[in-house]
Amino acid sequence: MGAGDRPDRLDHRPAGGGRRCRGGLLCAAPVLPHPRRADDRRRLLGVVALAPPAAVALNKGSLPVSVRLIATEEAWQIPEVAAQLAETCKGPSQSLDKLLVSGIYEAVGGGAEYAGVDFLTGLLDIEGERLPQMDALGIDMHLLSLTAPGVQMFDADTATDLAALANDRLAEICHGRPDRFAGLASFAPQSPRRAAREMERAITELKLNGFILNSHTNDEYLDDPKFWPCLEAAEALGACIYIHPRAPSLTLKGPLADYGMDSAMWGYGVEVGTHAVRMMAGGVFDRFPNLKICIGHMGEAIGFWLWRINFMNTRSQKAGRAPRTQRSIAEYFKDNFVITTSGVEDPLALRYSIDKLGVENVMWAIDYPYQPMEPAVQFIREAPLSEAERQAVTHGNAERIFKIAPRG
Repeated sequence: MGAGDRPDRLDHRPAGGGRRCRGGLLCAAPVLPHPRRADDRRRLLGVVALAPPAAVALNKGSLPVSVRLIATEEAWQIPEVAAQLAETCKGPSQSLDKLLVSGIYEAVGGGAEYAGVDFLTGLLDIEGERLPQMDALGIDMHLLSLTAPGVQMFDADTATDLAALANDRLAEICHGRPDRFAGLASFAPQSPRRAAREMERAITELKLNGFILNSHTNDEYLDDPKFWPCLEAAEALGACIYIHPRAPSLTLKGPLADYGMDSAMWGYGVEVGTHAVRMMAGGVFDRFPNLKICIGHMGEAIGFWLWRINFMNTRSQKAGRAPRTQRSIAEYFKDNFVITTSGVEDPLALRYSIDKLGVENVMWAIDYPYQPMEPAVQFIREAPLSEAERQAVTHGNAERIFKIAPRG
């Protein structure tokens, strides 16, 4: 057992109707914040309320009512993690994540907004903010995951406890509304063996649908054998790991720190694309051949570069610059990865991805609240897909990959 591993997990489940605060964590708030409690929620986080987003249009377009819409990269937050992130970002960390975290969770410019948008309410408010928009637009289900950077900026003990707390809360939401929500469990790679135990609990006891990992942990990636207990657990459980972006690691930081390139414009894709290619080039899927990884944003550009990545990796292997692997990168990407459309509402990119990777490897997503729901729904309604392709992308693949029960 490593230095970061403790044998016992603290029980975060409610006892006697209350919720415990332990380990010095900042605890608060019920599972499903309601607008009536908005002021209390914002006081907890040290932010100021903004006006709610404009009403959502009710135009449902021509998409058949029979098509189930499952959005597969939909961010969510609990107040305890939000408060801990705000506190952590007051410290000496040089992480580029501080820019996003400070913008969302602290009172910047007198308001709880980042880039002029009140993301915080969308993250915290399930019943009052998210569900009405889903209803208005005909979205059947959100696959929820703890928003970036999740618990991965914290020390191992804090991260482990908060991941378990978040998973308990997420399970309550999903079990309370199984027709509307499924969930990806968090885990703390800072303590891989404890993380593996939490991963098993999340699937076998909490009945969640897979895992969320916000890319690097302390500037390290999943090709490092230290993290392999997590990969072993995911493979054994038959559960997909969704690798979501966070700000690039310090080793990638330099030229990405300017011009807004650190975040969604460019840096997020560079970060996750680098992570995924490291896993393939490093032979991770030779050791874990049944491991399934999901990446968003139309595959973080890997599909568009796949021919060249594959060709040059083969050359690097022959030259001794890369380890020889049992299969090619092109094979790993098609066999061990699936992608979502999150944040990329481009019909040509969707058509290419389906043709290149196979329709069975592509799922629809929104990236709420960082992307608005309505354009994403319009995009998938109007995308030039066959009926079979549309059924697969909008819900069939998500049901299969994330073990979501078909609509009754």
